[in-house]
Amino acid sequence: MLVLVAPGQGAQTPGFLTPWLDLPGTEDRLRDWSAAIGLDLVHYGTKADADEIRDTAVAQPLLVAAALLSARQLFPAGDLTSAVGAVAGHSVGEIAAVALAGVVSDDAAMGLVRTRGMAMADAAAVTETGMSALLGGDPETTLPHLAKLGLTPANVNGGGQIVAAGTLEQLAALEADKPEGVRRVVALKVAGAFHTRHMSPAVERLEAAAAALDPADPVVPYVSNKDGETVATGLEILTRLVGQVANPVRWDLCMETFTHRGATALVELCPGGTLTGLAKRAMPGVKTLALKTPDDLDAARALIAEHSSTAE
Repeated sequence: MLVLVAPGQGAQTPGFLTPWLDLPGTEDRLRDWSAAIGLDLVHYGTKADADEIRDTAVAQPLLVAAALLSARQLFPAGDLTSAVGAVAGHSVGEIAAVALAGVVSDDAAMGLVRTRGMAMADAAAVTETGMSALLGGDPETTLPHLAKLGLTPANVNGGGQIVAAGTLEQLAALEADKPEGVRRVVALKVAGAFHTRHMSPAVERLEAAAAALDPADPVVPYVSNKDGETVATGLEILTRLVGQVANPVRWDLCMETFTHRGATALVELCPGGTLTGLAKRAMPGVKTLALKTPDDLDAARALIAEHSSTAE
């Protein structure tokens, strides 16, 4: 069984979309989305520097656009049902997954992620907050320690990888007082404490944007960041998508669901690498492939053919 996943914020690098624009129709589609959402995705995906694309309001639409562009190269007819056993996305990658599951159109997903990015950027500006990755340690020890410091485990990524989020003062306290077994605390280059109560101001704006959509039920199983469960209705998926902005990402539970559903292969859409790395540690025996450039498409197509739901 094949799982198709979309990465989250932080996966972007300067110029990462440049080779994709050589593919027929790709630049036109990107320019259409740019005009629709009022953001020059071509510039940000090809010429902008690291600081420019770190901006939450830029990074989020850019990542969803990249995931959708690469997915439509793999599945030009737009129908994933015969090949894909489950779809999911990490954090903002969930919006790409919603479109791939057939819940909303690609255009609607781009409009929604533009609202999400701007709303979260505004929420992050209210208080000086951030996120730090913990290297090493055991969740049973780490999680109570974070709670003691008032921090939120914003990403529980599996394999013991946890990202803490909170105020800069709380994160400084964490660096000075690491949980037992944690080797290092690494500050992430993000604008705020995503997936925590600090993002609550963004929820209302995203809720209004989601309410304007007419979601369909997913045509392929959609696995939610909230609890790793598959969600059967489009309305519930959008409800979860809105609430997820201010709640932790449980990617560990998503990977457990992939395993329980019998996953044999996982393809991570552009800009791939982060989620395949997690899968290699948490899903031993599952073949993985990260789409970084168009040069990876043939290998991805071969893996899909070998592990699709219709493969012998």
